[in-house]
Formats: sequence, structure tokens, C-alpha cells
Amino acid sequence: MLVAPARLWLPAPTGPFEVGATALHLLDRSRPDPFTGEAHRRELMVGVWYPARDVERFPRVSWMEPAVLRRYLTDAGYAADVVASPLTAGREGAPLRRTGKKLPVLVFSHGAGDHRNGNSIMIQQLASHGYVVVTIDHLGDAYSRLPDGRVVAPTEQSLYPQDFERDARFVLDEIERLAAGHNPDVDRRRLPDGLAGALDVRRIGMIGWSKGGTATARVMLSDRRVRAGLAIDPPLLPAMDGRIDRPFMLMTAEFTRATDPAVRKFWTQLIGWRLNVQADGAVHSSYNDLQVLMPQLAKIVGMSDEELRGWTGHLNTARAVRIDQAYPVAFFDQHLRGHHQRLLDGPSRAFPEVQYLGLSAAGDTHRG
Repeated sequence: MLVAPARLWLPAPTGPFEVGATALHLLDRSRPDPFTGEAHRRELMVGVWYPARDVERFPRVSWMEPAVLRRYLTDAGYAADVVASPLTAGREGAPLRRTGKKLPVLVFSHGAGDHRNGNSIMIQQLASHGYVVVTIDHLGDAYSRLPDGRVVAPTEQSLYPQDFERDARFVLDEIERLAAGHNPDVDRRRLPDGLAGALDVRRIGMIGWSKGGTATARVMLSDRRVRAGLAIDPPLLPAMDGRIDRPFMLMTAEFTRATDPAVRKFWTQLIGWRLNVQADGAVHSSYNDLQVLMPQLAKIVGMSDEELRGWTGHLNTARAVRIDQAYPVAFFDQHLRGHHQRLLDGPSRAFPEVQYLGLSAAGDTHRG
């Protein structure tokens, strides 16, 4: 008798709202695709996560679709069916929860060779607190599946941060269309009820992990539609010119101001509110879903403790989840909603492992 593979799990969000999710297929006809080289046809897949209602009859969204997960696992050297994809808290196509006000929007950019749900712990937490989060699959440097069934994986020649930046700026254009009541999906698939017209384009933030964090910095330098940026352990290369006068937060682990000249230089380019936090014992993937998923996989495949520590560092997994859930919500609540957050003021008894390596308010660029 065949035994079904063990299903991995993800922690649930803790916000007051249920979470809905949907996928959109976007097409940018203004530029060639750096992935395929085809002119006037830059394809993207994006996910939209949002506060939802009446979710019971809608299925939960997989962290990764089965065919994509099989490719992802085999590329990593594991058996294709060693595990089943975890299910997220997002309910596919559930109606948006109406609050009477338009909702702040966040754009998420993943790291090299990752996928748009790679930081779903953080993403669904933000959606459960009333944000619409638009997550990008940067095709050519992402694991994804298109509506026609094509499964795509990262190419040998990965995309540059500049390509991620162009993708994000195009997605900002499509967010404006969605906010105006239009359906940007190139295949015209039906949107969840209430989503069109519900976004507040005056309150847009951006988040990125690793290369996506570098892209976040680039977008903040080039596009003033983004009012606040959170970069999660970004390498910040190649070096960028210019200054950012809007709020910016760094969550560092391996790419730090102490060890990386590019990160140190970028810190001086932040002339508005800025904050750099770092969790003791964190490694690059500690602020990513892999911090939770790899210990589960390790038990199934017999991974050594030393190999597992390469993925999780010495940061306790449950504590990493709390950090991933608390700090992004606090940052965007303060800078997109105007609600002061004591968590951002300095070291917190609730998070003794988090170091505040630099903090300065607008106009005070010399502290930290």
C-alpha cells in the first residue's frame, strides 16, 4: 500500500481577520522578457493576499503547487515526493472583508531562486492585520506555474536586482489599475468579490528578502509611490546612488553593516526614519519560511544537526516566527497607518534576542 508523503505545516497568522488569496497572471508589453528574451512579453505571476470573510467554503492555498514542489525538491537534491506542500492560511478566492475604508498595500519581492510564497508566515500575518499584500514571482529566477500549466524554474543565468526592480514597478502600475476597479489579469479570470477598487494607492509599502530586499531599496530610490520599505537581509549589490527620505527598515542576519561595505554605505543613504534590527543567532533564511520547514524536512530525510543549523542558525524556530510576525506589522502600522509602535523605539523585553543596531528618526541621521 502506498503511503502518502508527510505534509509540512506552517504556523497560523495571529491577526484579527481571516485571510484570502488569489493569483494573477500579468503581462508587461513595454519590455522584453529577461527570462525568455521574447520582445514585448514580460510575464509575471503574482499572488494577492488580503483580509477575507466567509472563508469556510473556500480551499486553503498551497505554499507551492504540487508540480512546482516536485521540481523544487528535485533541484535541491531530494526525492520529488518526499513531502507534501504545507497549506497556508489563505483561502483561494474568498471575498474581501469590507471595512468601509480602502486598504494599505504591500508589494513583496522574493530572493534568488525562491518563490512568491517563500515568506508566507510574514505575508499572511500582514494580511490578517488588514493589509493587501501583492507577492511577485520573478519568472526566470523563481519556481512557479503559469495558467497554461507550464512549470518554470530558475535559469542558470539568474535575473539582476534591476530586473526585479522593473518587475516591481510594473506591478505598482497594475496595482493602480486594480485600485481603480479594473482587472489586470491578462486571462481575465474573475477577481475575488470586493477586491477591485479596495486598495489605497496613497499607502503603499514594499518588502523584500535577500535579492528582493535589494530590489526594495532600488524601488524606493526610483519610485516615490512606495512610502515605506522593509529589506530582509539584503546584499545590496550592486551599489546604488541616491538617498531615501521615507522610512526604511533593515532586518539583517548575514549581510550586516559590520561585515559588508555595501550595507554600510546604503545605511548612510537613508536620510529619513531608519531602523536596523538583528536577531541573535539568525542566519540568512531565519526570516523566511525555511526556518520552520527545514526542521520538519530534516526529521524525514535524516539531515544532520550541523546541516540543519546551516538553514536555521541558532535562533529558536518559535522565536523566529514571532519576530517575523511582529516586526513587519509594527513597521507598516507605524509608517502607513500612523499608529506609533513602541516595539520600534528600542530594545524590547518581549524580544530580548533582537538587537537594535541603529535607529534614527527623520532629520536625525547621525545616531546609530
